[in-house]
Amino acid sequence: QHQKSSSLLLVAVEDGNMGIDLRHKHVKKGVRKEPKTDDVYIKLLVKLYRFLARRTSSPFNRVVLKRLFMSRINRPPISIARLAKKMRAKGNQEKIAVVVGTITNDLRMFNPELPKLKVCALRVTEPARARILKAGGEIMTFDQLALRSPRGQNTVILQGRRRAREAVRHFGRAPGVPHSSSKPYVRAKGRKFEKGRGRRASRGYKV
Repeated sequence: QHQKSSSLLLVAVEDGNMGIDLRHKHVKKGVRKEPKTDDVYIKLLVKLYRFLARRTSSPFNRVVLKRLFMSRINRPPISIARLAKKMRAKGNQEKIAVVVGTITNDLRMFNPELPKLKVCALRVTEPARARILKAGGEIMTFDQLALRSPRGQNTVILQGRRRAREAVRHFGRAPGVPHSSSKPYVRAKGRKFEKGRGRRASRGYKV
């Protein structure tokens, strides 16, 4: 195959018409144009926000549409504690918090600390839902938001920390090498499990 493509290239050069024999049929684009899920409700929201993104000049609708396409790893949950902290900021008190993902409860936060929130999310866990409503807040779906705020006016779009997963702690330079803060994959945290890792050859490797 390589010889064939090289000969084609040489023929093109000899003829005076420069050309490169490249095949792009197996090249996959990394950008999602639609969600992978078969959830009919997500697909209906995509249909709605495709229309809004096309027919309005608002960047809000384009951001929501792009996040509806994302994988669950890229749509991390956000707790009501972080949500309350963001919405207490100056100028945010009367706005709607929009989360293209899940809102979860936080046991470390007591009820008197939770302000009255107006939120829109794909999913709200039952304990978080109960606490928001008890504090006098409001929870709406994205189709309700589209009727109330079709251009995203008076909203704050939020998301959870994408690097909060435990798996992320293992990423980066190898554990034990200089200037590394990566977490090792260790069976147990005992006396004889990788306690001298990187210090001598008998414990994995020596730096």
